[in-house]
Amino acid sequence: MYQPDSFDHAFLAHRCAQFRSQVAQRLSGALTEEEFRPLRLMNGLYLQLHAYMLRVAIPYGTLSARQMRALADLAERWDRGYGHFTTRQNIQFNWIALSQTPDIMDHLAQAGLHAVQTSGNTIRNVTTDPFAGAAADEIEDPRPIAELIRQWSTDHPEFQFLPRKFKIAVSASPADRAITRAHDIGLRLVRNDADETGIEVSVGGGLGRTPMLGQVLVPFAAKADLIAWLEAVLHVYNLLGRRDNKYKARLKIAVREMGIDDFRARVKERFQQIRAAYHGAGLGLLARIEHFFTPPPRTEKPLGACEAALASDPRFARWARNNTAPHKRADHAIVIIPLKSPGAVPGDASAGQMRLMADLAERHSHGELRVTQSQNIVLPHVHRADLPALHAALARAGLAAANAGLASDIIACPGLDYCALATARSIPVAQDIARRVEALKIEHEIGPLSIKISGCINACAHHHLGEIGILGLDRAGAENYQITLGGQAEAPARLGERAGPGFPADEITDAVERLLLGYLALRTDAEESFAACYRRLGPAPFRSLLYPDAERGKHPRHAA
Repeated sequence: MYQPDSFDHAFLAHRCAQFRSQVAQRLSGALTEEEFRPLRLMNGLYLQLHAYMLRVAIPYGTLSARQMRALADLAERWDRGYGHFTTRQNIQFNWIALSQTPDIMDHLAQAGLHAVQTSGNTIRNVTTDPFAGAAADEIEDPRPIAELIRQWSTDHPEFQFLPRKFKIAVSASPADRAITRAHDIGLRLVRNDADETGIEVSVGGGLGRTPMLGQVLVPFAAKADLIAWLEAVLHVYNLLGRRDNKYKARLKIAVREMGIDDFRARVKERFQQIRAAYHGAGLGLLARIEHFFTPPPRTEKPLGACEAALASDPRFARWARNNTAPHKRADHAIVIIPLKSPGAVPGDASAGQMRLMADLAERHSHGELRVTQSQNIVLPHVHRADLPALHAALARAGLAAANAGLASDIIACPGLDYCALATARSIPVAQDIARRVEALKIEHEIGPLSIKISGCINACAHHHLGEIGILGLDRAGAENYQITLGGQAEAPARLGERAGPGFPADEITDAVERLLLGYLALRTDAEESFAACYRRLGPAPFRSLLYPDAERGKHPRHAA
């Protein structure tokens, strides 16, 4: 993985000193909160319902064991002993004292971590496939491209005050686990008929109150032209993006209002103006970056003990089946550590759990961890011979729930428990649904199924992309939950469709139970996913499950 150099260290030292001065001015009263707000947001510091929240960047979701321990230390020294991993491969700390933030920033910088550009109207943390560099189905490791973009975009003078926040994702797998079409710019490594590797560039994706999937801008861009294309898209957006209405300021609105053809023409015009200067820009740096992302050395270990455990230990076998993914090396596996034992807070990890995962990464995964868009942790390079020992260690720590990608592996934003923007709770709903699924003992029969819950229309939990999506809203002072159905995050990405009226808080878990049990009866066989079943049958039978009183001619007790 990438190792910060002297420039990185000097940059972070400067930013830390600068922010220390800004905090001192705020505490002394020399800066008002209104004056301080843009300064703290440039450094990932939010003022939430109960305290300041610090969002720490985890570039393209990759952490070293040392960095995970640094996050654990932060949680214990300056927070309440835990952190919250997000759907953008970041981590948030919800109980931060303003006076202590300069020391926290210094602590992070010592581990090569920071909170720069995790907020504000700028280019946010670049995300990618959490299986990158290990996945059996990828064209090549996309993380060097993500690191190149990180270095290009950090403190870029032209793009620090964009019309709105701007998100970029990179993927190299046909499955598109980075969900590139849900981003302002999505980059997907592809091969042409001559077996050359290039980049498909899509633009105009995003969720929130106006969910849209990105459209292809360039089907095949050469790597030598990547920075020129990025500069061209950002330049056009910076000029044309609306600044009079933040709800209409995202790139997706500009693309929709102009049309993709007009937008493409403007971007191509700018691209041709700058291409000569930018052609090949960053390729030398990219070659140096790629050096840091070489695969770990091969190790030969006997697999007999693992095979015996798979045959004799049903609990281990179920865990291995659900919580591992194919690795490009046949004798290795990608291991998913769900942070969602049924009833747990989705995405939360205690300092003790972080340290354990760091230890296990050093012991079994060459010291490397990944943060996923589903709020779990991945050990990307585990020899299959080590799986029984790894499972045993996780089980002792309560981290061996065999539910990765299943119905109780629910994605949820912090919601009204923490977030100043939220209109409803997310965490208690996720916990209740997960407990119900556990009580029903049906999730392994159901198989993979995504449930995503957002506490407001900003859609931080990506509920539009859930097979079952839940959006919490305020309806006349009461929490009310709308359901969307049929969404899909991995390629081909699809937005869910609103099923109908929302449900009061005390009815939403029962509604989800009806969906799950009904789906089992509706599907053709165990291989038909919820999303596929929904597309085959259409919304009518699923609405009947959700609103049985309406089918019987009664007026359902739901908000409009």
